Amino acid sequence: LPSCFIYLACILDGWSRRCVGWQLSRTIDTQLTLAALNHAITLRRPEPGLIHHSDRGVQYASSAYIERLSEVGAQVSMSAKGNQDDNAKAESFFKSLKREEVYLNQYESFTDAEAQLGRFIDAVYNQKRLHSSLNYLPPVEYESLSNTTEKHP
Repeated sequence: LPSCFIYLACILDGWSRRCVGWQLSRTIDTQLTLAALNHAITLRRPEPGLIHHSDRGVQYASSAYIERLSEVGAQVSMSAKGNQDDNAKAESFFKSLKREEVYLNQYESFTDAEAQLGRFIDAVYNQKRLHSSLNYLPPVEYESLSNTTEKHP
Protein backbone atom coordinates (compact mmCIF):
# COMPACT_ATOMS: atom_id res chain seq x y z
CA LEU A 1 0.00 0.00 0.00
CA PRO A 2 2.95 2.45 0.16
CA SER A 3 2.28 3.59 -3.40
CA CYS A 4 -1.46 4.05 -2.84
CA PHE A 5 -3.09 7.15 -1.43
CA ILE A 6 -6.34 6.64 0.48
CA TYR A 7 -8.87 9.02 2.00
CA LEU A 8 -10.68 8.85 5.31
CA ALA A 9 -13.91 10.73 6.01
CA CYS A 10 -15.02 10.97 9.64
CA ILE A 11 -18.04 12.37 11.42
CA LEU A 12 -17.22 13.55 14.93
CA ASP A 13 -19.62 14.41 17.71
CA GLY A 14 -18.41 17.89 18.66
CA TRP A 15 -19.73 17.53 22.20
CA SER A 16 -18.06 14.22 23.11
CA ARG A 17 -15.29 14.13 20.46
CA ARG A 18 -16.45 10.60 19.55
CA CYS A 19 -15.99 9.46 15.97
CA VAL A 20 -19.54 8.31 15.17
CA GLY A 21 -19.11 7.56 11.47
CA TRP A 22 -16.23 6.95 9.13
CA GLN A 23 -15.43 5.58 5.69
CA LEU A 24 -12.22 4.86 3.79
CA SER A 25 -11.88 5.15 0.01
CA ARG A 26 -9.34 5.40 -2.77
CA THR A 27 -11.12 8.53 -4.02
CA ILE A 28 -12.26 11.68 -2.28
CA ASP A 29 -15.79 12.38 -3.40
CA THR A 30 -19.37 12.71 -2.22
CA GLN A 31 -19.78 8.93 -2.00
CA LEU A 32 -16.99 8.79 0.59
CA THR A 33 -18.41 11.50 2.83
CA LEU A 34 -21.99 10.34 2.33
CA ALA A 35 -21.05 6.83 3.48
CA ALA A 36 -19.44 8.26 6.64
CA LEU A 37 -22.51 10.43 7.24
CA ASN A 38 -24.88 7.49 6.77
CA HIS A 39 -22.79 5.44 9.18
CA ALA A 40 -23.17 8.22 11.79
CA ILE A 41 -26.90 8.58 11.17
CA THR A 42 -27.42 4.83 11.55
CA LEU A 43 -25.43 4.76 14.79
CA ARG A 44 -26.88 7.87 16.39
CA ARG A 45 -30.37 8.27 14.88
CA PRO A 46 -30.21 12.03 15.49
CA GLU A 47 -33.26 14.16 16.09
CA PRO A 48 -33.89 17.22 13.91
CA GLY A 49 -31.92 20.30 14.88
CA LEU A 50 -28.41 18.91 15.04
CA ILE A 51 -25.71 21.13 13.61
CA HIS A 52 -23.41 19.53 11.05
CA HIS A 53 -20.15 21.45 10.72
CA SER A 54 -17.61 20.79 7.98
CA ASP A 55 -15.00 22.47 5.88
CA ARG A 56 -15.93 23.86 2.47
CA GLY A 57 -14.87 20.79 0.49
CA VAL A 58 -16.97 20.11 -2.58
CA GLN A 59 -17.85 16.66 -1.22
CA TYR A 60 -19.58 18.31 1.79
CA ALA A 61 -21.29 20.98 -0.30
CA SER A 62 -22.68 18.60 -2.93
CA SER A 63 -26.41 18.49 -3.43
CA ALA A 64 -26.58 14.80 -2.43
CA TYR A 65 -24.77 15.45 0.86
CA ILE A 66 -26.81 18.54 1.72
CA GLU A 67 -30.01 16.67 0.80
CA ARG A 68 -29.13 13.83 3.19
CA LEU A 69 -28.51 16.33 5.99
CA SER A 70 -31.84 17.96 5.22
CA GLU A 71 -33.60 14.57 5.41
CA VAL A 72 -32.56 14.21 9.06
CA GLY A 73 -33.30 17.84 9.90
CA ALA A 74 -29.68 18.93 10.26
CA GLN A 75 -28.54 22.53 10.08
CA VAL A 76 -25.55 23.00 7.80
CA SER A 77 -22.53 24.94 9.08
CA MET A 78 -19.36 25.34 7.06
CA SER A 79 -15.98 26.79 7.96
CA ALA A 80 -15.40 30.41 7.14
CA LYS A 81 -13.22 30.91 4.10
CA GLY A 82 -9.58 31.04 5.12
CA ASN A 83 -10.22 30.26 8.80
CA GLN A 84 -8.14 27.19 9.60
CA ASP A 85 -9.21 27.19 13.27
CA ASP A 86 -12.88 26.86 12.38
CA ASN A 87 -12.62 23.08 12.10
CA ALA A 88 -10.21 22.57 15.02
CA LYS A 89 -11.90 19.48 16.48
CA ALA A 90 -11.62 17.59 13.21
CA GLU A 91 -8.04 18.75 12.69
CA SER A 92 -7.14 17.56 16.18
CA PHE A 93 -8.75 14.18 15.52
CA PHE A 94 -6.79 13.67 12.30
CA LYS A 95 -3.56 14.79 13.95
CA SER A 96 -4.05 12.18 16.70
CA LEU A 97 -4.99 9.49 14.18
CA LYS A 98 -1.88 10.12 12.10
CA ARG A 99 0.50 10.38 15.05
CA GLU A 100 -0.88 7.45 17.06
CA GLU A 101 -1.82 5.06 14.25
CA VAL A 102 -0.95 5.88 10.65
CA TYR A 103 2.69 6.94 11.06
CA LEU A 104 3.42 3.88 13.23
CA ASN A 105 2.20 1.29 10.73
CA GLN A 106 2.76 0.02 7.24
CA TYR A 107 -0.46 -1.35 5.87
CA GLU A 108 -0.26 -4.38 3.60
CA SER A 109 -3.40 -3.59 1.62
CA PHE A 110 -6.45 -1.35 1.49
CA THR A 111 -8.32 -3.99 3.51
CA ASP A 112 -5.56 -4.03 6.14
CA ALA A 113 -5.61 -0.22 6.38
CA GLU A 114 -9.38 -0.25 6.72
CA ALA A 115 -9.28 -2.88 9.48
CA GLN A 116 -6.47 -1.19 11.42
CA LEU A 117 -7.97 2.29 11.14
CA GLY A 118 -11.34 0.90 12.20
CA ARG A 119 -9.75 -0.78 15.19
CA PHE A 120 -7.98 2.42 16.17
CA ILE A 121 -11.07 4.59 15.83
CA ASP A 122 -13.47 2.22 17.59
CA ALA A 123 -11.28 0.52 20.20
CA VAL A 124 -8.60 3.12 20.93
CA TYR A 125 -9.74 6.64 20.08
CA ASN A 126 -13.39 6.27 21.13
CA GLN A 127 -12.87 3.84 24.04
CA LYS A 128 -9.46 4.59 25.56
CA ARG A 129 -7.98 7.89 24.41
CA LEU A 130 -8.20 10.51 27.14
CA HIS A 131 -9.24 14.06 26.24
CA SER A 132 -8.39 17.02 28.44
CA SER A 133 -11.55 18.77 27.22
CA LEU A 134 -13.60 15.82 28.55
CA ASN A 135 -12.11 15.84 32.06
CA TYR A 136 -9.52 13.29 30.92
CA LEU A 137 -12.12 10.71 29.92
CA PRO A 138 -12.42 8.86 26.61
CA PRO A 139 -15.42 9.84 24.47
CA VAL A 140 -17.52 6.72 25.10
CA GLU A 141 -17.07 6.97 28.86
CA TYR A 142 -17.82 10.70 28.81
CA GLU A 143 -21.07 10.03 26.96
CA SER A 144 -21.98 7.20 29.31
CA LEU A 145 -21.40 9.29 32.42
CA SER A 146 -23.34 12.22 31.00
CA ASN A 147 -26.34 10.03 30.11
CA THR A 148 -27.28 12.38 27.24
CA THR A 149 -26.08 10.46 24.21
CA GLU A 150 -29.46 10.66 22.49
CA LYS A 151 -29.25 14.45 22.46
CA HIS A 152 -26.03 14.56 20.48
CA PRO A 153 -25.42 13.46 16.87
